[in-house]
Amino acid sequence: MTAKEIRRAYLKFFEERGHTVVPRASLIPKEDPTTLFTGSGMQPMVPYLLGEPYPDGIKRIADSQVVFRSVDIDEVGDSEHLTSFEMLGNWSLGDYFKKEQIPWVAEFYFDVLKIDPNKVYVTAYIGNEEFGIPRDDEAIELWQIEFKKRGIDAKVTELGTSEKGDELGMQGGRIILYGGKENWWARAGDEEETPIGDPCGPCSEIFYFFGDEYNDETKFGKPHPASDSPCITEIGNSVFMGYRKGSDTEFVKLKAPNIDFGGGLERLAMASLGKPDISAIDLAKPVNDQLELISGKKYEDHTKAFRVVTDHIKSSVWLATDGVVPSNQGQGYVLRRLVRRAVKFGLDLGINQNLIAQLAPVVREIYGEDYKEIVANYDSVLTILEKEERVFRQTLVKGLKELEKRATDKSLSGADIFKLYDTYGFPMELSVEECGIRQIKLSDNWKDEFEASMQEQKERSRTATKGTFKGGLGGQTQQHKKYHTATHLMYQALRDVLGDHVVQRGSNITEERLRFDFSHPEKVTPEQIARVEEIVNDQIARDLKISWEEFPTEVAVNEKGALGQFGDRYGETVKVYSMCEDGAEKPFSFEICGGPHVDHTHELIDDGKKFKIIKEESSSAGIRRIKAILA
Repeated sequence: MTAKEIRRAYLKFFEERGHTVVPRASLIPKEDPTTLFTGSGMQPMVPYLLGEPYPDGIKRIADSQVVFRSVDIDEVGDSEHLTSFEMLGNWSLGDYFKKEQIPWVAEFYFDVLKIDPNKVYVTAYIGNEEFGIPRDDEAIELWQIEFKKRGIDAKVTELGTSEKGDELGMQGGRIILYGGKENWWARAGDEEETPIGDPCGPCSEIFYFFGDEYNDETKFGKPHPASDSPCITEIGNSVFMGYRKGSDTEFVKLKAPNIDFGGGLERLAMASLGKPDISAIDLAKPVNDQLELISGKKYEDHTKAFRVVTDHIKSSVWLATDGVVPSNQGQGYVLRRLVRRAVKFGLDLGINQNLIAQLAPVVREIYGEDYKEIVANYDSVLTILEKEERVFRQTLVKGLKELEKRATDKSLSGADIFKLYDTYGFPMELSVEECGIRQIKLSDNWKDEFEASMQEQKERSRTATKGTFKGGLGGQTQQHKKYHTATHLMYQALRDVLGDHVVQRGSNITEERLRFDFSHPEKVTPEQIARVEEIVNDQIARDLKISWEEFPTEVAVNEKGALGQFGDRYGETVKVYSMCEDGAEKPFSFEICGGPHVDHTHELIDDGKKFKIIKEESSSAGIRRIKAILA
């Protein structure tokens, strides 16, 4: 089956089993200011997995969620990594559990998709005596039943660790048991690292085995599910969120456990083809075919360049569709990097102009039927991406001139190459290539020098984003909630002091501080900053009660006057948080938001702290940035 057919079949299958099919969430999280992108299928479900009731009392949900992971940009080019992909998901919020989930997944994979069960291996949790958590015998027995229905005697092999698997292999097993490093789900690490109070539990993953011919035993060891070998790949994972960590040593069973399932659509399509090449599926091949046409080169002869261009163009279209514009920071910087890498690898294929214009229509054709927003926003997306391509091609010209200047005595150092990359956006690979063409000598240790400059930059970036949530059940600590609540109070205070032209243009929250971008034409004066602080601290002291209510989006914005963030696009209904003093006629803050927040504003200073603005600066033209703390 094609990926399109798999997506539609999956949603239909779970809809027939009582699930409400919901539309995808934006790649730009509206409900979590601490992460740049929606990086997992479950991320939009975080509040409900933590216990918040889903609207209209819905307990069963299914969707296909487009996700984006910038951390994989440099990995793209192999047979399995992508920056954007789709996750098929189904959730039970305190409704059904293992005895329904495993048979349904088996039926869908084996009977609907017709995946050969002889090629499928599953994992389960081996248990942990130290914490009193038993082996997941229920999942094991359910899988054995499903395999037996299809004529397979599913032997159990206990490996425990991936290292042991590399050494021993599966030993004839069909159900492979691992410990917490592989088969325990929590938002932070294994059983020991699971935060106290968090929901958690064992998981059962599904793997497709492509064959020994795709394994390099000297590099990867023997095949097994937790191996890094391309011969076997994960195609699904059921998380049985049946526990809560009560203390450092105790895990308590939940009375109403949750199911969280995710299955990579592209990997399922790859398994359906029986070939470990994610670029061969119907969501990628049309772009590769177009690349062959316009470059005059063959995919088989230039696999890395084809894979990078195809992935990056698709991801660029998705990000721009959801409102991202190329820039030098945040989400815009990631989009800029994608476009520029695509152009660079396109140059390797001999494509010297109009890369976006020739490939974006193919992306629209691939996704437009199932995702109407791709078509609706196409014209503006094309304009944005074409402009970025033109600007970068001009940058390349400047970079080449600068390369000539820096090549004193016909040699170039690693530091020079990094400077070209850092200042001019000139890719390292292109610098090296041009040096070969122009007979410019590279210093003997140029690569080490380049990596050491690059490492310094990564360290600065890591330090700057320390504490930022990257996806999953994060951003939910009490400190995050406090800063999230303080952000709402400050937003309204800024409007009270500066005027109604103030509109949120972005935010970022860590454990240590809040950061808030807003529209304002000039520097905020010290007197105005002091007044904002005074208002916020006064509202905190009034111990405003915090509650939320759902409204139709039109009512929330146009009738109720709820604040939002500039550029956000909402669904048919939105959640609006109110912060109101008992007896007051109207709330101090009334804002569209997904949460989470504290229950009363006095919780922000329960340890004697006060709200304090520590920095006010320009973010970009007409946009100011404030950083503030509770201290």
